[in-house]
Amino acid sequence: MTGARPALKSRLRLMGIAISLGAASMLASMPASARGPDGIADIAEKVIDSVVNISTSQSVEAKGGRETMPQLPPGSPFEEFFDDFFKNRRGGLPKGGDKSGEMQPPRKTNSLGSGFIVDAAGVVVTNNHVIADADEINLIMNDGTKIKAELVGVDKKTDIAVLKFKPVKPVTAVKFGDSDKLRLGEWVIAIGNPFSLGGSVTAGIVSARNRDISQGPYDSYIQTDASINRGNSGGPLFNLEGEVVGVNTLIISPTGGSIGLGFAVPSKTVAAVVDQLRQFGELRRGWLGVRIQQVTEEIAESLNIKPARGALVAGIDDKGPAKPAGIEPGDVVVKFDGKDVKDPKDLSRVVADTAVGKEVDVVIIRKGNEETRKVTLGRLEDTEKVQQAAAKTKEDPVEKPVTQKALGLDLAALSKDLRTKYKIKESVKGVIITGVDGSSDAADKRLSAGDVIVEVAQEAVASAADIKKRVDQLKKDGKKSVLLLVSNGEGELRFVAVGVQ
Repeated sequence: MTGARPALKSRLRLMGIAISLGAASMLASMPASARGPDGIADIAEKVIDSVVNISTSQSVEAKGGRETMPQLPPGSPFEEFFDDFFKNRRGGLPKGGDKSGEMQPPRKTNSLGSGFIVDAAGVVVTNNHVIADADEINLIMNDGTKIKAELVGVDKKTDIAVLKFKPVKPVTAVKFGDSDKLRLGEWVIAIGNPFSLGGSVTAGIVSARNRDISQGPYDSYIQTDASINRGNSGGPLFNLEGEVVGVNTLIISPTGGSIGLGFAVPSKTVAAVVDQLRQFGELRRGWLGVRIQQVTEEIAESLNIKPARGALVAGIDDKGPAKPAGIEPGDVVVKFDGKDVKDPKDLSRVVADTAVGKEVDVVIIRKGNEETRKVTLGRLEDTEKVQQAAAKTKEDPVEKPVTQKALGLDLAALSKDLRTKYKIKESVKGVIITGVDGSSDAADKRLSAGDVIVEVAQEAVASAADIKKRVDQLKKDGKKSVLLLVSNGEGELRFVAVGVQ
């Protein structure tokens, strides 16, 4: 969900609703729980002055769009018409500019969102996307007072931003509640600035917790059916104690309006982010130094893990804290600092939330046995690596490689010519895939020519014969799949379970 839309145009229609006396008496006899808790009005009255509307402005280049002069062929019969239209509508073309409108001066755009006061000294929490790229940020209090705000810091990964302002008169702050204590079906209240209509109160229930909708690396949203619309972004989600249990962030909707699928960042996450942004102006997240992937049913069967759970370590950063602790590729992390790890998202979240420099116990499963490793966490650098894969050029090898088939794969020893052809680093060891049967399970698992098989069933391989021998043995043992450790040309590893039957 984006920030906020401009105010609704005044095209409202009144609709009459006829209710029979019988229906009216039935509604009057309905229990209070069917209408919602009686305390909503009291809570709204108590906290609404702590909720603010956020107005931002930004300068953007006036290129393209409806106001751009269309490119027309010289002598076109429409050229004079469009020339007159644009001159009359916009007061003439810019001096020195052409009819494309490319030299139009920047124009101001405005957007609206929501936020809430967490410190009476003048601290506001909102969404990052509400204030992103803004040249000016203003807070509009519930009584209409407008105050300029400054940015303290943002965290793009959780979409949280912290602002500060100087109160012109005493203001009231709200407190964070414990989002971990929320129960499914519990009543919650959303307050914000939908469609720039000002402080609006809606109520609903907690529809789901720990919802992952693939918006970021630490997704764990509260899902609610309380009406959330454009402009509610950054506003608070309250429990019935008047505590903030979430920050309303986005909706899923085919129409752009509320259909009862709203999502809020839980207060446990928000409170930790806000503390760090206020203290450091940035996030300092814990770092384990591993690359992880999902433990599928096939991988779990290959590793003798029942039931399938945890985060499979696919690679280790040479400079990360996991390496000196003895964690290796193929290990499955099932518990971190006393917290169960059900999947890779769990591990990512709990590591990020753990203090930099803290020594923690990491429980792993290695070859069917549980082991505990002590790791001192490092700091995750908030810089995104931009990796541009070089286009593979087709070069004919000097000599045709000797290949052998297994698992629907054409396999060959890593020669100098093959390393050059597929751009394989010297540090990568194993057996290279030179072809894949399109109807095989290996193709379904996205194995491709240029991938290098490093291990089969957690044992290193040096030749295609090694792979075929081990696959044949697994078939005799009645295994349904074989676990391959596969590297790309850069040395990045991943585990793939491929059917053997």
